[in-house]
Amino acid sequence: MPLITLTGFIIGVVFTKQSRPALEAFGATSWLPSLMGIAILKALGPLVTALICAGKVGSGIGAELGSMRVTEQIDAMEVSAINPFKYLVVTRVMATMITIPMLSFYCIFVGLLGSFVNVHASEDTSFLVFFKNAFSTLHFLDLNTTIIKSIIYGFTIGMVGCYKGFYATKGTRGVGMAANQAVVMAMFLIFMEEVIIVQMSNWIRYY
Repeated sequence: MPLITLTGFIIGVVFTKQSRPALEAFGATSWLPSLMGIAILKALGPLVTALICAGKVGSGIGAELGSMRVTEQIDAMEVSAINPFKYLVVTRVMATMITIPMLSFYCIFVGLLGSFVNVHASEDTSFLVFFKNAFSTLHFLDLNTTIIKSIIYGFTIGMVGCYKGFYATKGTRGVGMAANQAVVMAMFLIFMEEVIIVQMSNWIRYY
């Protein structure tokens, strides 16, 4: 939460600062809240949250399960007739699928709050007016896309972390490798999924 709070707020402030000169050149600074709403809700919020969680949560899952594998705890569960996939993998994947969307919307709110602080400091815009304009150009399709995107990101982070940790080898060295590979693979898949989901949402919107 602290990391996402800080990152989301800074993204809102910085992206607003960088977008203002371009809009001022066309005399369209009044569209700044709408631009921030579109950018943060549809792209930056879920993506930044997923990348942060891939680095922290994904590596943690990979290291935890990798440690259990190399110390033969998972083997002990299998010998005891306990399904390790059910107790170790399913629970973690479900947790990431539930929490990533929640954290994404929290990051979106904090990012818009940072954007509002910058806009208010420059133009003395009220809180209600800013958020009304920020959501004026958004539709239910955008909200649904953000929710679906966040759930898919959560599934990816959980599955990749569990897979890399579950099949870790080479002792304690393999635990570090599993954690590192979980982060790299999860981030790569998240970017690929971002491209695919954006293309599909645009296809649904226009056709």
